[in-house]
Amino acid sequence: MRVLATAGHVDHGKSTLVRALTGMEPDRYEEERRRGLTLDLGFVWTRIGGPDGEPTAFVDVPGHERFVATMLAGVGPVPAVLFVVAADQGWQPQSQEHLAILDALGVRHAVLAVTRSDLADPEPVRADAVERIAATSLGKVPAVAVSAVTGAGLDELRTELARTAAQLPVPDPGADVRLWLDRAFTVRGHGTVVTGTLGAGTLRVGDRLATGDGTAVLRVRGLQSLHEDRREAGAVARVAVNVHGPGDGGLGRGQVLLTPDRWLHTSVVDARVTGEPVADLPRSVTLHIGTAAVPVTVRPLGEDTARLTLVRPLPLRVGDRAVLREPGGTRTPCAVTVLDVRPPRLTRRGAGRARAAELAGMTGLPDGAAELRRRALVRRADLIAMGVAPPAEPVAGDWLADPAHWTALRDRLAAETARHARAHPLEPGLPAEAARRLLDLPDRALVDALARNTPGITGREGRLYPAGALRPALPPPVRAAVDAVRRDLARTPFRAPEADRLAGLGLTRKTLAAAVSAGALLRVAEGIVLLPGADTEAAAVLRGLPQPFTLSEARRALDTTRRVAVPLLEYLDAHGYTERVDDQHRRCRTRSRSGGGRESNPPARDPRTPRF
Repeated sequence: MRVLATAGHVDHGKSTLVRALTGMEPDRYEEERRRGLTLDLGFVWTRIGGPDGEPTAFVDVPGHERFVATMLAGVGPVPAVLFVVAADQGWQPQSQEHLAILDALGVRHAVLAVTRSDLADPEPVRADAVERIAATSLGKVPAVAVSAVTGAGLDELRTELARTAAQLPVPDPGADVRLWLDRAFTVRGHGTVVTGTLGAGTLRVGDRLATGDGTAVLRVRGLQSLHEDRREAGAVARVAVNVHGPGDGGLGRGQVLLTPDRWLHTSVVDARVTGEPVADLPRSVTLHIGTAAVPVTVRPLGEDTARLTLVRPLPLRVGDRAVLREPGGTRTPCAVTVLDVRPPRLTRRGAGRARAAELAGMTGLPDGAAELRRRALVRRADLIAMGVAPPAEPVAGDWLADPAHWTALRDRLAAETARHARAHPLEPGLPAEAARRLLDLPDRALVDALARNTPGITGREGRLYPAGALRPALPPPVRAAVDAVRRDLARTPFRAPEADRLAGLGLTRKTLAAAVSAGALLRVAEGIVLLPGADTEAAAVLRGLPQPFTLSEARRALDTTRRVAVPLLEYLDAHGYTERVDDQHRRCRTRSRSGGGRESNPPARDPRTPRF
């Protein structure tokens, strides 16, 4: 299907022309037909080129100056127009305003119809209109003189409409859906039905669609296009969608339904504004995009760039075209090209000038590499939601990184890790969370990825160590104190020094932890240290006991105190040397033949088997 909107001055015969082309009445209200004046959007269609031709739908818009906002809602989502000028009246003020709106939206496809050619010579009007239109984004357009009364020129107009429709770009059927709503009503027995022009993507019965404010997800219960039930409809198409879910009764014109989790809702955008100097714009104007009309506050930045603050968030993407218009004013509508949907805050002195310089080099064409270069780090999903194709694969999780920034981060991480090791010889490992804060990174996963890709850095137990610093370097006084403890343990391996002895040697919790990290001592529990390998030696002693054994039996065999025996046995349990039989007894596990690793459990004993 192809969809075109009408455009042109009031009472130039837009509705009459599409009625003649389609045989359908575009004016839906009795008041419109009584007054002969289009007040709201109308929707009709036909098959250009006969019964087998491709369906062509028309969105008929009002031409009166009081209904320009309604006209904008009609042409906003539509890729082409049927521009109408009456031969007996010629170019008029609303002809010019409608053309300015189409130019602002960047519409590139149109057919000019000079109506009422039976009442006046159409050639002067056609020549004038073609020249005016050629100076805009529409360029040189085909022009046909017609009369809806006599039928003259209608066949030629159908031919030009078919030719123009064939030149329209083919939309992506897999694109994310952004359906701007132009109508919403209730059907008895079905609930809420909304209509709109599907510009890209595909809708299917059963799909889930998010509301534009992100507060609800609705289910597509039914789908129609051109009054025919469909299981799916692909762009471009006029669609009527029966939706169900929380808040469906609050839908209306200007709202939007979206593919869930694929759009950013933004209330602040940086944009290029053309058509009038930005500095001359009123502070408050209305932004028109799709069928939405949202008041915005304008903050000029550069000669043709500004920051727009919307009164409500909209799902916008880089490259979106919109219109700025002063409601009820006489100013020419301004064209808006969205440059950035997630702009930086401007809080520092001179930030506005710096931002203007940056925006001056932006075109509004989505550029993944440039966007990544500006943002340094960004989630892949967020970049896609901005309308920008990711230029590379993620470096960690969903995170993309600008290559130059990533290299700089690796250098900084190496420097910070080395600095920490020098400043804290007893704890040379830089905590990964501390590294995240030092590098101002948004996600711990980025630290881990940097560490894996930075030569000379080793990660262990949540800390980062420079090469050669996995074990702390013990200062001479600490080394002397640790050597004294080791001499004590050499005489009585399982009699861990008392707290007083450790304090007398000047060993604190921090220095003991450093000695354990350095491999000089084995920490069994808080305040209980033995020689490295004492666990294996204790297990060997306990295997010489009748199995199972009690805590008291283990204490005597190890020649130690209950203070040490209790945590030591728990340590041996945790490391697979021993296991509990009941509340009072333990037994040694059988070592696996492969050596190392955890002990293997012995086969269960049949309780009827006598113990020898």
